[in-house]
Amino acid sequence: MLLNRKVSGKRWHLRPDGIGKVTGQLQYLTDMTHPDMVYGRVLRSVYPYARIISIDTSEAEAMEGVLAVLTSKDVPGLNRFGIATPDQPVFCEDVVRYVGDAIAAVAAISSERAALALDAIRVEYEELPPLDSTDVALAPGAPELHEHGPGNVLHRTEIKRGKIEEAFAACEHVVSETYYTPRQMHAYMETEGGLFIPDESGRLHVYAATQHGYKDRMQLARIIGCLEEDIRVVSSPIGGSFGGKDELNVQPYGALLALRCLRPVKMHNSRKESVRAGLKRHPMKIEMQTGISREGIIQAHRVRITADTGAYATLGAPVLNFATEHCLGPYSIPHVDVEGVSVYTNNGLSGEFRGFGGNQAIFAMEGQMDRLAEIMRMDPWEFRRRNMRGKSDPGPLNQRILVTDGLSQVWEAMERSDLWQKYQQPPPNSSLPPWIKRGVGAALAMHGAGLGYGIPDPAGGRLSLNKDGKIEVAFSYEEFGQGLIATLEIMLCDLFQCSTSDLSIIIGDTDRVPHSGSSTASRSTTMAWMALQRLHTPFRSKLLSVAAASVGIAAEELVTGPGGIWRKGQLQPTGMLVSYVDLVQQGEEEEWIFDTQFAYPTTPDQVVGGHYLYTYAAVAAEVEVNTLTGEAKLLDTHHVVAAGPVINPMGFIGQIEGGSVMALGFTLTEDALMQDSRYVTTNLDTYLIPTIRDIHTDLKVEAIEDLPEGDPFGPRGIGEIGSVALAPAITAAIQQATGVWVNRLPVSREQLMKPVDVPLQEGVQPS
Repeated sequence: MLLNRKVSGKRWHLRPDGIGKVTGQLQYLTDMTHPDMVYGRVLRSVYPYARIISIDTSEAEAMEGVLAVLTSKDVPGLNRFGIATPDQPVFCEDVVRYVGDAIAAVAAISSERAALALDAIRVEYEELPPLDSTDVALAPGAPELHEHGPGNVLHRTEIKRGKIEEAFAACEHVVSETYYTPRQMHAYMETEGGLFIPDESGRLHVYAATQHGYKDRMQLARIIGCLEEDIRVVSSPIGGSFGGKDELNVQPYGALLALRCLRPVKMHNSRKESVRAGLKRHPMKIEMQTGISREGIIQAHRVRITADTGAYATLGAPVLNFATEHCLGPYSIPHVDVEGVSVYTNNGLSGEFRGFGGNQAIFAMEGQMDRLAEIMRMDPWEFRRRNMRGKSDPGPLNQRILVTDGLSQVWEAMERSDLWQKYQQPPPNSSLPPWIKRGVGAALAMHGAGLGYGIPDPAGGRLSLNKDGKIEVAFSYEEFGQGLIATLEIMLCDLFQCSTSDLSIIIGDTDRVPHSGSSTASRSTTMAWMALQRLHTPFRSKLLSVAAASVGIAAEELVTGPGGIWRKGQLQPTGMLVSYVDLVQQGEEEEWIFDTQFAYPTTPDQVVGGHYLYTYAAVAAEVEVNTLTGEAKLLDTHHVVAAGPVINPMGFIGQIEGGSVMALGFTLTEDALMQDSRYVTTNLDTYLIPTIRDIHTDLKVEAIEDLPEGDPFGPRGIGEIGSVALAPAITAAIQQATGVWVNRLPVSREQLMKPVDVPLQEGVQPS
């Protein structure tokens, strides 16, 4: 179904937080203030790699208006953080490893005074030559940035099956290519920050953007050396994240300063500091060698992935796992030899980013598919069909996965699309100047959701009738722009046939919500839907049984509806039997609370990181290239997504549109360049994200809603699938337009510029 306002009908649900956002009235966490607050700032390293000889804070401490100056000796608990591998120091002790490393923090009566205090801190360094690339970091004799080596390797992966050498030897054709992907920046509108308030009882209230409030609470308790229950984390709404705020950023400093000052502390990174200290997408070098038979069937696939994780682990290991899994694409390949390595360097931090390593891997794999089809002189879409995995085939890691028709359905939908027909039958471009070239490309993807086998991935939720007579749902998920609140409203109104005014939705507050896992890995919609399916029946039964006793009508004759309980078939303006407000008075508060806890579904096979639920997508793109300037402009796209039932059409389209625009930047313009391990692009004035002028005005979203009968998992998350396959579609379109095979992102203009063939006048010689 082509998704748009017209076909969505009543399901075209306006976001409840939309008006506040577009009018600027919504208060984000970094908008919060407190009348008694002071300001926190962080002193960061001026060198990417150096030994700290001494730190002198005496002058800063003596400054008027400065309330606290903290260094590593002031951390009462663990001086480290990191979700998976806590190796990043809150404050560096003896070595700095990147230009964002924190050395000290101050709290002062104004932000300007805090900045002056930072300038007054004297740090003596012994500068060291930085490991500014993975090659340098892996070279024999390179200094080890961390003790938990060996070498500067954070993590290695591999997939081996079949007889790779024999298979390559028997292949008719072999394509070898090396692909490079950029250090993309999240570029969220709200930079990192928050407000940290200690109360009289000794508890700390943290109002800071994160994708996992409970994980933040756990890490902060470890740093402070207190019980987790001594900390409350409020983490929604968030002005954008895309993975960049999943790890701690300013929270350790705000928390420690607030507890030292016993006053509220506000922290808010400038854009420049956000660039310097924030996470980026892992730059990857992906070497691929793929062999096919005479009939065009893939026989052998060798891959070497090298990822630059920067100075600290963050989620570099899981990202590499994901890239390794997805570099085989949705294809059946009998002989496989994949190795991956994630490498510590002194470059900026890499971490979680929308797509989680899938974008890089899919760009490379789909590039191979186009190159192989070219050798075969075959339609590239037909070449993909010949090699697609079967419906019941195992997943990329040979693990059992849930059987659906999603892959073949998105392939067939794209085969029928008008946009892809342009590739097969290009329209005449006679009206265009000869230096303007147009082409169409397409790509195919399967993308895993959830954290994967062997990684704790808890889920759950709470449904209750609160004291105000509202149907209240509580999750630890976060609203960071994806439309979660609107989606929950739709689910609840569908389940109870109630009005949105009957609802109370609580998210992102560890004092008020159960632990239902993180808002990552395209999992929130699926997990919320599964939780509500589990909670609906007991909660509804409670409502109807209490109402039946109250009005003297059998529960079987009653239904939930707007405002309260109604008799079946009599949803008339005056026919409500008992309101939710009256119902809640009949019983103790805890009797109306229903909880559930479960885990995200995983493959039954013991393959660490292996996924069970996948979403499938096909993407076509039309691109126009000006061969005089090298500019490539995306004109038209068609996304087909198989993700089960569409709960929130507007949110679904929004996610695919947003992901597509983010992928456009990944492909054509975005790269946080580094030189000698220092950012060259230090602000958004030199880092080129797509603006409204660059965005494709035609973007069709087609949803495949089918799931096998009895599927218990419902709608799949689509937070990432819109961003993972556009890059290879664009580069394939560029190839059709210009003949240039792109292997490095972002696409350089110089690569697409061609000299103009202008006949010279008689007697004129070219210079």
